[in-house]
Amino acid sequence: MVLLSFDIEEFDMPFEYGKEISFEDQISISVGGCHIILDLLKKHQFKATFFSTATFAINAPEIIARIKDEGHELASHTYYHSKFEDADLRNSKEKLEELSGLPVTGFRMPRMAPVSDEEIEKAGYRYNSSINPTLLPGRYNNLHVPRTHYKIGQVIQLPASVTPIFRIPLFWLSFHNFPLWYYKHIFNKAYRKDGYVNIYFHPWEFYDLNDKQRFGFPGYVSKNTGLKMKDRLDQLMTWVNKNQYPTATIASFLQSIDQ
Repeated sequence: MVLLSFDIEEFDMPFEYGKEISFEDQISISVGGCHIILDLLKKHQFKATFFSTATFAINAPEIIARIKDEGHELASHTYYHSKFEDADLRNSKEKLEELSGLPVTGFRMPRMAPVSDEEIEKAGYRYNSSINPTLLPGRYNNLHVPRTHYKIGQVIQLPASVTPIFRIPLFWLSFHNFPLWYYKHIFNKAYRKDGYVNIYFHPWEFYDLNDKQRFGFPGYVSKNTGLKMKDRLDQLMTWVNKNQYPTATIASFLQSIDQ
């Protein structure tokens, strides 16, 4: 299975680089990217999982409606993108279920930050996809973590995909910076070894982020954003279909392996 997911959120990343961005722009940039994503999913007949903050969902009802109407999965990305307390685990789940009418069984912490496994289970989640099992200085040091799905208590842990030997991550920054042929190569290595890939992106990647004065991003963040990102993801989806790799929501995939 190809498990494609998107972390949909307030686009507050410019604050990390000392730039200001209004809340209205944070929402509008992510909303625009979500529509592009949903259009691509419809074009290629993919099903995907959307990890949404409750704050984004409250301010983007048309996106939540499309996710529901077009048969995708809604999961939690906590309540706010840049602040967190344990109560947000349950509160975000309940708010997303209230807004969408969909069951919310999955969770992903913003920025793949550490989160209490015990609190995730207490909040009622079935799975947690908050782990990037790689070494990325200043961000992740998870070489001790299993590469593939495992359980802690009653919660299935679903790490983001990395390559089998050197644990090269397949996450969004790799997709932007590696040549597409090489990304497909390491995608195939993970898929053939594990029987699935779990990869994730963000809606704001579909906005041109090269304005350094406005956003402050280094080149490895802004590379291949905007229309280039749309074209690259379109090409990847075409390639996935050509290879007849099935796609699924995370919830449906985990149901098939946890029986």
